[in-house]
Amino acid sequence: MIEYPLDGVCFDGAGDTGRQLPGSAMHGYTRLVVWLLLLSSSSPCFGHVTSDSDVQCLKDLKQSVIDPNGVLEASWSFSNNGIDGYICRFTGVECWHPDQNRVLGLRLGNLGLEGLFPPGLHLCSFMTALDMSGNNFSGPLPEHIFEQMGYMTYLDLSNNSFSGVIPAGIGNMTYLSTLALQHNQFAGGIPAQLGNTSQLISFNVADNSLSGPVLDSLQRFPATNFTANPGLCGPPLDKRCKKRFRVRIHVRLVRTREMFVRIQKLLHRINDASIIGALAGFIFGFMVAFYFPHKFLFCGRL
Repeated sequence: MIEYPLDGVCFDGAGDTGRQLPGSAMHGYTRLVVWLLLLSSSSPCFGHVTSDSDVQCLKDLKQSVIDPNGVLEASWSFSNNGIDGYICRFTGVECWHPDQNRVLGLRLGNLGLEGLFPPGLHLCSFMTALDMSGNNFSGPLPEHIFEQMGYMTYLDLSNNSFSGVIPAGIGNMTYLSTLALQHNQFAGGIPAQLGNTSQLISFNVADNSLSGPVLDSLQRFPATNFTANPGLCGPPLDKRCKKRFRVRIHVRLVRTREMFVRIQKLLHRINDASIIGALAGFIFGFMVAFYFPHKFLFCGRL
């Protein structure tokens, strides 16, 4: 792991440069990015900062999820609004600084929460870690919400019942180092945009309903991180991707096109021959009727 000198920097009002940030597996580059964010947005050395959007983020989350065990209901009380850093004492909430209402990470794993993916999470604009694993969340993931969470380094949605496709917007998370989507009901292919997330050091989509080939850039992860997806193929899995299906479709299209051209030419020939035959028959009949009129007179009057 790369280390960066942090001498003389004020953290948490106590000069603590060694506290663990969300996603302990983050490598040096990601830690540097988070450190710069900390300096620019929340360190006491740079002035007092609060964020109303982060408070609204948590309010929307609490209202949108089902909390059968009453965990959030008991801990997340917004009656202390106006007290600096009061949301930092909420269950599962980690703040950049204990005296500032700015969310660093949400650890909401294994709380028995239910419902759809909370749509207001993008309001926690400086959040770097989100853990919603081991709950009963279901339904599709919002398509564009992850494009608004640009500082995310750690995303764990495993062991839920999320369905639909994996949003391509996750691939726009430039600093994402951990992505855990295993044990859900995702379908479709792995978005090609995930091939751009070069910072990924942990990736798991096992036990879903995914199909198609594993991206080349993701083949460095173990095969167990892709298993229990009947439609997935290619390395590191032992199942090879079938290419004959595309070849057959191509051949059939070519043959169908050739047959159509032949039929079209044949119809043109038949049409031309019919016109010539009809014209020749008309001329022949006219000549016979003109030169041999007695052949067509069956009545004296005619």
